[in-house]
Amino acid sequence: MVTVLHQPAQIARQVILRGISWQTYERLLSEHGENTGTRFVYHRGMLEIMIVSLKHEKLKDILVDLFTILADAREVDYMKAGSTTFKREDLTTGFEPDACFYITHAAYMRHKDQVNLNVDPPPDLVIEIDITHESLSRFPLFAAVGVPEIWRYDGSKASVHVLDKDSDAYHGLAQSAALPGVTGDVLTRLTEAALTEKRHEWLKRVHAWMRGNSCQT
Repeated sequence: MVTVLHQPAQIARQVILRGISWQTYERLLSEHGENTGTRFVYHRGMLEIMIVSLKHEKLKDILVDLFTILADAREVDYMKAGSTTFKREDLTTGFEPDACFYITHAAYMRHKDQVNLNVDPPPDLVIEIDITHESLSRFPLFAAVGVPEIWRYDGSKASVHVLDKDSDAYHGLAQSAALPGVTGDVLTRLTEAALTEKRHEWLKRVHAWMRGNSCQT
């Protein structure tokens, strides 16, 4: 029997269901196709369906911009993988991140059109926007497939989390492993600035931070 576990009153476009089979999850993915704006997260019979908001997408795009600007300045190779569906039936786990990147494995994944987590690596960095605090925790899903690093924004601050392979759990880290010197505090301040400043003013702020931290490049 399918049970509605939670539907936040303040966000009618998000629902969490329990008792969902893997076959039902895959059918929903197939029916959804390439449509954008909806996220499916599945873990051990629990399914979250969420239609993302404008606020959610703005925050995601800011963090994506920050990563690409900083990585480009440091000549770090990467490949955007967006909200690609990642799933493994043997782990009964599937998710569509808000955004993600291949960095260490960019060259390997660049010419692939599909991802098979049974043979392909997970993304090296996932960006996670969780502004409702009512959603399924994605961390166990990301850990299950071995995502090394997460940048998470919770509506008020950004934080960096790196996977400890010995414990299969994420630990908050002072700075990014993918981009050393980039801290949660830096991401928070630059994200907040992007919400109020004109684009060209914000870009000047980002580049000023980079000049002041050139030792990290």
